[in-house]
Amino acid sequence: MEELEQRLSVVVPTYREADNLRPLCERVFAATRASAIEAEMIIVDDDSDDGSEAIVAELANDFDVRIVVRRGERGLSSAVVRGFEEARHEVLLVMDADLSHPPEKVPELARKVFDGEAEFVVGSRYVGGGEMRDWPFLRRLNSWVATVPARLLTPVRDPMAGFFCLRRETWRRAERLNPIGYKIALELMVKCRCRRYAEVPIVFTDRLHGTSKLTFWQQLLYLRQLCGLYVFRFPGLVIGGILLGLAGLIWLVWVR
Repeated sequence: MEELEQRLSVVVPTYREADNLRPLCERVFAATRASAIEAEMIIVDDDSDDGSEAIVAELANDFDVRIVVRRGERGLSSAVVRGFEEARHEVLLVMDADLSHPPEKVPELARKVFDGEAEFVVGSRYVGGGEMRDWPFLRRLNSWVATVPARLLTPVRDPMAGFFCLRRETWRRAERLNPIGYKIALELMVKCRCRRYAEVPIVFTDRLHGTSKLTFWQQLLYLRQLCGLYVFRFPGLVIGGILLGLAGLIWLVWVR
């Protein structure tokens, strides 16, 4: 591969993740440098007001990292899209700031896109070698139930993943992208009409610092997103989308 093809933009949406930024940067750039990948990191922060800006300014002395602070707008999916717009390189990778996604896997995901092996690469919990470490049974069940209806939209075994990589040209061909909720990977896989996928096994762990941003409202947005994607993927199945939404509401009530 030519050197120009080994450039990667890492997009990290954040909200009150200041304590995780330094270890995240150190581990991501250690991994990319060891793999001879030229990387930049774009932190897209939803006005955390937790010192993230000062931390990133300090980290920028040693790493190619910068922060974009959005004021008056929040949401993981729209933050990812903003990061794509700010990125300098043609290969784009998205990951969480909380270190639940192993930074050491960044080069492996990126290589599959660099080499043209896949259009869309996912860091997967549900392929051989992947796992969810130290998750209680109910949390695993919750994840599995949420994954089942998404599996009808894509062959990827972990369509709920937030750790993924693609080329800018793949993102640009998305049709009627609607970045609501927090499952932007699923939205992109469907709306970009991807055909060639790869899944890299990861060990998904609990966050290092801070608290989860998953709320009841986010779960409702996911159901809305699912309905829209079913209608997009299977034109005319509006009734099916409505039934899916009702089934999801029943699931929410049952889980809670």
